[in-house]
Order: sequence, then structure tokens, then C-alpha cells
Amino acid sequence: MQALNSIRKTITQCAIFFGLVSIAASAKADILDEVEHGYADSNGVKIHYATVGEGPLVVMIHGFPDYWYSWRHQMEGLKDNFKVVAIDQRGYNLSDQPDGEENYGMRFLVGDVAAVINSLGEEKATIVGHDWGGAVSWQFAFALPQMVENLVILNLPHPNGIARESANNVEQQQNSSYARTFIAGKSTDPDIFFGAPMNPQTLSGWVTDPAAREKYVEAFGRSSFDGMLAYYKQNYPSGEGNSSAPPPALAPRLNMPVLVFHGLQDTALHSDGLNNTWDWIDADTTIVTTPNADHFIQQDAAELVTSTLKWWLMARQ
Repeated sequence: MQALNSIRKTITQCAIFFGLVSIAASAKADILDEVEHGYADSNGVKIHYATVGEGPLVVMIHGFPDYWYSWRHQMEGLKDNFKVVAIDQRGYNLSDQPDGEENYGMRFLVGDVAAVINSLGEEKATIVGHDWGGAVSWQFAFALPQMVENLVILNLPHPNGIARESANNVEQQQNSSYARTFIAGKSTDPDIFFGAPMNPQTLSGWVTDPAAREKYVEAFGRSSFDGMLAYYKQNYPSGEGNSSAPPPALAPRLNMPVLVFHGLQDTALHSDGLNNTWDWIDADTTIVTTPNADHFIQQDAAELVTSTLKWWLMARQ
């Protein structure tokens, strides 16, 4: 237990995109008892999803290290008005885990989301993403705007904001050091995970609720650690600070409503990245911050996220 607590402290200090699970929210009924499971075929790669409710389609995409169950509170809150579908990204839990890091490039991750929407017989959906799921959601909206009804992003600033802060913000550059370790290392390195190995126990060390942690340990036991690191190796922005490389091109403008949540205790992604978000979107843009939430805001501030998300979506019906 002492070792686990030490790992959790190191994860927080080194900005691994972690936050605390809301104890109050975890007391609610477990959505596991209600969801139906399905699979979409994404060019031969099976993408697992869990679904609950009926109504307009809402697709939720988790980040690292996580799986569809991250959205349990929001699924519970939206199920009476929406068809909520939470996916396992490729490499995670019950989705396929293709060999070769090239199979985790962004175009494949975007294609997985499109495959889920199409498999459900829909042409578009509200897209909700957190962390790496947020990165996929931004890129999905840029590449396939016709398939996005609304865009909701949690603790992953607009790519233009991230690029600016990565180039100019020393604190953000320091916060990104863990990612450089992931990019350079291997999942089998004994100290790859903040001085510890990657295994189901260390990866789920951020989950404070014992019942939820058991589920995370099981899900990570079915996951590909190489696949998890491939997200970083294939897609993580490069060229921080003093780089002679030209700045990245600005992302395409968006014309769908956008809702952004950000926990201000997040020490991996600096909140300064939110600045000017409104300048890159040609539709109504809502930014919600909370001073006490960390990176996993959908769990750390579950009630705020769920109630605000429901209100915002209902207002756009």
C-alpha cells in the first residue's frame, strides 16, 4: 500500500493526466448493470463500445490510461435523453490491439470513431473526448465536420493553444517531460512509468474508489501497453521551445458548437492553452473551468460535468 501511495503521489507531481475519483458520484448505481455492448469494424479492427439510453447519439472517447468506464457518471446522467456510447479506443480493454505502433496513428483513431457512428446507423453525433480522446475528438472534427453535431472536450486545449504553449511556456514544457520518456522508452522498461513498470496495478493507481479500481485492473490486464505508448510515439506534438522548425500550421476552423471543460489543478496541460479558443471556432463556444478539479475532470467534478453537459446539449436540441 505504501508503494501504491508513492506511485500515486509521483503521478500527480509529474502531471500524468490524473485526478481524483469523486467519492460522492461513485456512490450512484453502477452503469455496468445497464449498458449493452457492441463492436464496430474499423477496417478489420474491432472497436468495442458500451451503450445506454435512447435519443440523439453522443459518442464518448477516453484517454490514457483509461477505458469506456471513465464515462459512467455522464452515461448515468444523460441516458434518459440521449443514446450514449462510450468506446474503448484501440489497444484498450475489449477493443482490438493491432501490432505495430504505426497502427495507432491519428488517421486510424479518427477512423475508429467514424466506424462506431456508422455501425449504429447514424450519420453524425455529438463527440465527447478527454485527454487522448480529446485529441482524437479535435482531429475528428477537423477531418469530418459533417459527422459532428456538437463537440465537447475535457482537459485538452485546442491544438493551436497547445502548440503555442509548448513553444513558449516553460512550465508546459516541463509538464511534458513524462511524454518524452514514453516516446523514447518501451513498455517493458522497468522504470517507464515514473520509476515503476507498466502493469495493471500501477496504471490504475490513480483510481481511489476500491470497486472501480478492481474494474480498471481487469481492463488494463486485457489491454496493450505497447499500444498505449504508441499514441505518444505516433501523435505527440514535437518541437518545443528554441526549435528551428517552422511552427505547425493552424488547425482548420470549426463551425459546430463547442463546449470545453478544464480542471485548473491539471498540471499536465496548462490552462493558458485555453486562451484564444474562441478565435478558432465560428460557432458558439462555451468554456467551463473549475478550480478544484484535476485532469480527470469527468470523475473529479462528475456532478458539474454531467449537469452542465446535459443542460448544454438539451439547449441545442
